[in-house]
Amino acid sequence: MKRALISVSDKTGIVEFAKGLIEAGFEIISTGGTKKTLLDHGLEVIGISDVTGFPEILDGRVKTLHPNVHGGLLARPNDSAHLAQLEEHQIQPIELVCVNLYPFQQTIAKPDVTPEDAIENIDIGGPTMLRSAAKNHEHVTVVVDPADYPGVIAELNENGQVSPAKKRQFAAKVFRHTAGYDAVISEYMTELAGEENPESLTMTFDLKQTLRYGENPHQQASFYKKPLGSAFSIAYAEQLHGKELSYNNINDADAALQIVKEFNEPAAVAVKHMNPCGVGTGDTIAAAFKKAFDADSTSIFGGIIALNREVDLETASMLKDIFLEIIIAPSFTQEAFEILSVKKNIRLLTVSFDSGVKDERKFTSIQGGLLIQDRDTYGFEEATITVPTKRQPTEQEWEDLKLGWKVVKHVKSNAIVVCGEGMTYGVGAGQMNRVGAANIALTQAAEKAKGAALASDAFFPMDDTVEAAAKAGITAIIQPGGSVKDEDSIKKADEYGITMVFTAVRHFKH
Repeated sequence: MKRALISVSDKTGIVEFAKGLIEAGFEIISTGGTKKTLLDHGLEVIGISDVTGFPEILDGRVKTLHPNVHGGLLARPNDSAHLAQLEEHQIQPIELVCVNLYPFQQTIAKPDVTPEDAIENIDIGGPTMLRSAAKNHEHVTVVVDPADYPGVIAELNENGQVSPAKKRQFAAKVFRHTAGYDAVISEYMTELAGEENPESLTMTFDLKQTLRYGENPHQQASFYKKPLGSAFSIAYAEQLHGKELSYNNINDADAALQIVKEFNEPAAVAVKHMNPCGVGTGDTIAAAFKKAFDADSTSIFGGIIALNREVDLETASMLKDIFLEIIIAPSFTQEAFEILSVKKNIRLLTVSFDSGVKDERKFTSIQGGLLIQDRDTYGFEEATITVPTKRQPTEQEWEDLKLGWKVVKHVKSNAIVVCGEGMTYGVGAGQMNRVGAANIALTQAAEKAKGAALASDAFFPMDDTVEAAAKAGITAIIQPGGSVKDEDSIKKADEYGITMVFTAVRHFKH
């Protein structure tokens, strides 16, 4: 009679699966809680100690790490020497293994988890059995995913065995599963040990969505999420309505979310192609959105909107008349949802703003490698603020400068933002020289530039940006400073009566 070894933490579907195996001619070996579950349902089960001839010891830490188990898993039935050794040592082959592992990820997700609890939930015997069976998958069926149980039983009932192709697929899934399991443990232990730059880096991500295509229709793409990743993210957003997200939607939505999190007051952010085209703040979310829309009513067409307050009826009434790809918010009132969901394709997403932003590093792939850095979370309050010009900012100018500084760090470099009265007036993004970016932002701002503030993500290499700003009517500038020609910019600002603030922090975004 064929043997199946079953040992699972997740008992979903396991009784039905075991019944199907028994009906297909298997006898069941099991351990601990799994054995009890099967016995409680009237199934005949062989205890693991009856196979090993040794009791489970050390509170269950050692029970399956035994030659009678791994010899049965790793022996090749078409190898006469292997069969002779099995007979010599009275080891019976095991033809099927069904194992899932101690819930390490679920354990460390608990807010009050201790290192002792986490370490106790590192599975040793389970991954070892899975790897043994997967290595010998030509002869052993190894199942790690409850979703695969019905397919296994169907093949056994139809063909008397699981096909070689399916066995190989299951083995590949096992190695992905154990690699992912170890990656989560590795990350936890590395953080616990306080190591910032380990000699190697292993990461795992779970498939969230297979995308229709990537940046362009000829590129294939998928969307994966990080286990235990930040709840304040597009990866963990809940989609309430609309067609599935695309590759570009996800990138743009993430950019919008990263900007809107800068604000505590009601704020609205419009994004196109990873850059903000309009940002507004106000006493209400409707007022904030009105400013974001007015900032650039042309570019917002087909854009992504992120709001940091619940979408109410007044805001939804404005949103519904614009062609938008996505609206992201903490929530939607029932009236707002009913108005917006009339549009079949618009995606309505909610994100947990109350969960806070988890401290995660930023990964950027390059051909053949990976760049890793801390996220740019440096805020105005942390900056070393100095005013090198003769004139100090007015109270209103300080507010405008702070708004510009929050936005400019999310604009592709070289970046310039012109703003005032709680909204952006012009955005110059991704230019090869700074004055070029300034000219774009100032041209877009037009007459609104008079009396407005200008923010730059990096220092001015010469005074031409200040000159352009002054001629457009800018009265306040914020920039990092640090150029060898800072004095030229300071003198130019003083010449035009402009107040200029240095932060000593640049915000390059490539």
